Amino acid sequence: MQTSQIIQAENLVKVYNGTVRAVDGVSFHVNRGEIFGFLGPNGAGKTTTVSMLSASLRPTSGKAVIDGLEVSKDPDGVKRRIGVIFQESTADGDLTGRENIEVAAGCYGMLRSEGRKRSEALLEQMQISEASERLAKTYSGGMRRRLELAVGLVHDPKILFLDEPTLGLDPQGRNGFWGFVQKLRKDEGVTVFVTTHYLDEADTMCDRLAIIDHGKIVATGSPSELKDRLGGDIVTIKTAPGAPDVTRVLQSLIGVHTVQKQDDTYRIKCANGEPFVPVAVEACTKAGAAVMGVTVKRPSLDEVFLEFTGREFREEEGMDATARAVMVQRVQDRFGGRR
Repeated sequence: MQTSQIIQAENLVKVYNGTVRAVDGVSFHVNRGEIFGFLGPNGAGKTTTVSMLSASLRPTSGKAVIDGLEVSKDPDGVKRRIGVIFQESTADGDLTGRENIEVAAGCYGMLRSEGRKRSEALLEQMQISEASERLAKTYSGGMRRRLELAVGLVHDPKILFLDEPTLGLDPQGRNGFWGFVQKLRKDEGVTVFVTTHYLDEADTMCDRLAIIDHGKIVATGSPSELKDRLGGDIVTIKTAPGAPDVTRVLQSLIGVHTVQKQDDTYRIKCANGEPFVPVAVEACTKAGAAVMGVTVKRPSLDEVFLEFTGREFREEEGMDATARAVMVQRVQDRFGGRR
């Protein structure tokens, strides 16, 4: 009997070199047919967690279950149920689009005739049929990502792992890629697990999110639920360079929940931002801290991320050394390298 949970992570731990605890007791679930976002700062444990879930990396302890199969006990069975789109391009530029898909079909043991038929269907589905005989290195960024999506779907997986799938694409390419993903979810019931550096994607495309930091899950919920957990408004006050610290002054004001200071900028969570601003400015001025700028915002995923990790979200972050090592191992596993 199928359960509503298609991915289950139970107290996953991964320790590198006996000392580096990259993932530290991670537990969460993904429901069948949903788009689940996985967010975290660089080096937080995202790539390591995804690699354990996708049977590319063995956990030190804990358990991962994919569509009823325990990953450590049946990694090959898991790999037949999932498709993985890597952060960095894996399409062979010296092969045509059609050849890339047919080679992938062969890797999954499909007969040549079956691979050709599947390739034709995917080329049409991804709207790259007209470019099927061109070398992949001549494709635009958006076309290449659609080709890689086709390659990841060649064996008709139930689950797609997307690791920064739209990194480097222009807005039109990003929207087009997500249009295909949404259609897959709607028409075929594919479950999508995505890591992304674009918070607008996480906010608009994901049903639920998990935020990981220092190897631990620090928050889970829908984008709306996570924003609601912050409560009230976010007021940012920038004081003049060298001004005295007014953290305690701001904390003493009515309606203030928390105050965070970074350099000369104060981030204040308060019940109601608009009436709070003039009171806060007056209090800072009396304390000898000239105010250079003020903003008031309703909570966004940027504020959620900052709240739970203590760091701002950086879209330009690249892969760290651990992520690169794991990515290389995943490519080797996929194309016949050592496990």
